[in-house]
Amino acid sequence: MSDEVSVPKFWTGDYYNEGSGKEGLFDKLKEECGVFGVYRHPEAASLSYYGLHALQHRGEESAGMCVSDGNEFHYHRGMGLVKEVFTKDLMATLTGDISIGHVRYSTSGDSKLTNAQPLVFKYRDGDLAVATNGNIVNAPEIRKELEQSGSIFQTTSDTEVIAHLIARSSKDLVEAAKDAFRRIVGGYAFLIMTNDRLLVASDPHGLRPLTMGKLGDAYIFASETCALETIGAELIRDIEPGEMLILDENGLHEDRFEEQKHRKALCAMEYIYFARPDSDMNGSNQHAARKRMGSRMALESFVDADVVTGVPDSSISAAIGYAEQTGIPYELGMIKNKYTGRTFIQPSQELREQGVKMKLSAVRRVVEGKRVVMIDDSIVRGTTSRRIVNMLRDAGATEVHVRITSPPFKNPCFYGIDTPNRDELIASSRSVEEICREINADSLSFLSPEGLIASIQGNHQDEYKGGLCLACFDNDYPTTLSFKEGAKAGCGC
Repeated sequence: MSDEVSVPKFWTGDYYNEGSGKEGLFDKLKEECGVFGVYRHPEAASLSYYGLHALQHRGEESAGMCVSDGNEFHYHRGMGLVKEVFTKDLMATLTGDISIGHVRYSTSGDSKLTNAQPLVFKYRDGDLAVATNGNIVNAPEIRKELEQSGSIFQTTSDTEVIAHLIARSSKDLVEAAKDAFRRIVGGYAFLIMTNDRLLVASDPHGLRPLTMGKLGDAYIFASETCALETIGAELIRDIEPGEMLILDENGLHEDRFEEQKHRKALCAMEYIYFARPDSDMNGSNQHAARKRMGSRMALESFVDADVVTGVPDSSISAAIGYAEQTGIPYELGMIKNKYTGRTFIQPSQELREQGVKMKLSAVRRVVEGKRVVMIDDSIVRGTTSRRIVNMLRDAGATEVHVRITSPPFKNPCFYGIDTPNRDELIASSRSVEEICREINADSLSFLSPEGLIASIQGNHQDEYKGGLCLACFDNDYPTTLSFKEGAKAGCGC
């Protein structure tokens, strides 16, 4: 068919989630990636399958798994969802008791199979597999240095940098990994596997979440506790910033590659939007924290209305909290269709707007003739909020008051969230009043940074900013940025 012929296109590539959400109808922030690891369980592959399935919301473009039987690796990576990548027959070939797995949403790396993880390498001491969630800020300069000294990179993923640093070192694996982690700057959670060992590490600020659990005598590692719950593992604790765990034939050894001199700075967007409501982080449950955000929002910015509704799915908990605090009834004013895919793209604006309704619908009988409080977690470019406000108005809402359970999102993230450039972020150049007019709302309020910190109530309340990274709101980045400040960087995994 000629390129000049304009036809409806229901996904952007050869498979269902290629380019997942990059130019989609909704300008929500894109998830990072998810990692899952198993050490010494005879059903390591099966556990990893279910663990990755529980982490699917963190990445829908590709999935991969590498399993070791002590002598050799068995691995597979593919584009698409976990259930599509791993068939029953394929799972039967992934034998062993050590495993690392990954689900990926590509941001800085290209959307192609070569960047799917875990990345697997041959090096002097045998096989090496690496999986990570996050972004290495100084990866470009390290990569350039390595290439100038002879390294040949096979992918565009930042994750490959760590493998090259380890492989080029004359030290043993553990010390080589420590040196490599000291070289890199950014937010990351790493799983590194050899034929008989597993290394687990978190960046010095703990920007990306990583938890440890146990299932019998086996150790389990996951980006979120919901994955531990899925397989029946017991949560032991979070991996600490700058910590590196070594698991080998002698058991678990707790070590550090960086002293605890950096401030804790877990990404606040994990609480606001990314993590599943049934996950716990730093001692705080996500659903409960989001309810408190909604309750605090009601205290900070009450508006008289008839119904409260939340934008599915991440804002429902906050909407319940707002409703409970105000006494205004919570209603299911919007329904999300989960079966339309994340990259539904249409060639015309008319069909594009129809595509919005295919993904999200207003419940007319709930909102018609009502003053509606619409709760959402964030505003990025503003296009999504405007479409939803107009959708509610089209369904008969007489007033639409928007309440956002995060501060204004003004700055790009350099630690693993795919965010637009600063000039594309509506809050970076417009006042709250201007944004309100832009999205066609009757009123608009954002949660204060103090309200956000108080709502989370984790184990780091006494630390600087509650142990959170709020850089996307206040421009206070916890690490040095070694490139032009305005440049956009996404998830290097």
